[in-house]
Amino acid sequence: MGKYFGTDGIRRKADDFSTEFIQSVAKGLAINDNIKVLIGGDTRESSEWILRDFECSFETLGIEYGNVGILPTPAINEVFYEMGFDYAIDITASHNPATDNGIKIFERGENSGIKLSLEMQEKIEKAIDEGANYELMSTEIREDLHEDALGRYLDSLERYLGIVDFSGLRIGLDCANGATSVVGGSLFEKFGAEVILINDNDEYGDEINHNCGSTHPEELQELVVQEGLDFGAAFDGDGDRCILVDRDGKIVDGDQMMTILIEYLGLGSAVTTVMANQGLLEWAKVNNVEIVTTKVGDQYVSAEMREKDIKLGGEQSGHIILPGKAMGDGMLTALMIAKIISETGRDLTVLASEMQRFPQVLLNMPANEAEKALLSSDDKIKELISKYDKILAKMGGRMLVRPSGTENLVRVTMWGRDEKQITDLAEKLIDELKEVMENRK
Repeated sequence: MGKYFGTDGIRRKADDFSTEFIQSVAKGLAINDNIKVLIGGDTRESSEWILRDFECSFETLGIEYGNVGILPTPAINEVFYEMGFDYAIDITASHNPATDNGIKIFERGENSGIKLSLEMQEKIEKAIDEGANYELMSTEIREDLHEDALGRYLDSLERYLGIVDFSGLRIGLDCANGATSVVGGSLFEKFGAEVILINDNDEYGDEINHNCGSTHPEELQELVVQEGLDFGAAFDGDGDRCILVDRDGKIVDGDQMMTILIEYLGLGSAVTTVMANQGLLEWAKVNNVEIVTTKVGDQYVSAEMREKDIKLGGEQSGHIILPGKAMGDGMLTALMIAKIISETGRDLTVLASEMQRFPQVLLNMPANEAEKALLSSDDKIKELISKYDKILAKMGGRMLVRPSGTENLVRVTMWGRDEKQITDLAEKLIDELKEVMENRK
């Protein structure tokens, strides 16, 4: 990770995105001559004024740009390439609360948009450190590109799916009051499904991800059970991931979706991260599927897929990168699952049951940047983590301790066969980590 760029772009408190900060990011991009930049974002109140600051900065720097307004991240990444832009800037903090925001930047890859290169990240970080040194001009009125971009995105989803028939399916969608709200259930309904939408406010405000969406699917779980729906899909704020809910109200996560897609597509390999549930790894062994693991972050998954020519990748959190795609797309993932259900006649409960999940515990410990850095630099902490790793290994489990790339947290994840046992171990490890870090102050 860089000084400002984390595992998924730049992310911080919304108020920290000052006009000067935005000017500096624009200045970093302006190192490239004669570029065209497409901008858009999610429904956070701060996204509106951050987009406005980018418009003014680009106008002042003489950079040609277009604004698509509120649109899911995968849509922005999909259409900027097709619309002839060199870069795309997406203003979003994904699943984080409305008080946060972020900047994701995409550049042109061989066949599609990809996450910004490390070289360009370094140039932008240098520009941020140097600060902006120009006064902003007011912007001219630009053509509204929202409907054009949305239409192109929907067309791309339709082309990807091919001929489908969702007649008879009843589906619930939780749009997290985020960017997928502008898409809603339009394609599901076009293909014959009955759709019930919740949390689909598509206006700028502070409701995004608030007790809803992929990180809080409880309302969707209740809806699916009460209405007797076939399944539900909960998206995150920017729409690059989704979590599913089966007819019984049980969560179907990214690991389980991976097994469903691997089987349906007849694949012999897939890429996931070190956060994968042990159940996925066991399923892969039984089914002779090669699983390649990377660091946490869909950009690492995508890069490994390109490097090794692997068609499918994903994360437990619901980022699923389908064949031919460069990043996760929650809406497309939900549509593909609906396609599989309609074609096979097997409901989501049956499809997901092929993989048996191991008990998994994820606990978060508050930690600032200095404390997070101790995980890789302090010998005492390394010894402590190694001790618990050996304990779990003897029990047939495994663990992962890592700093969050987007929040001031250390995340402790443990897998094993006894949930209470691994919960107790995780709590003890966190207590000892806190004690060691406190003694280092």
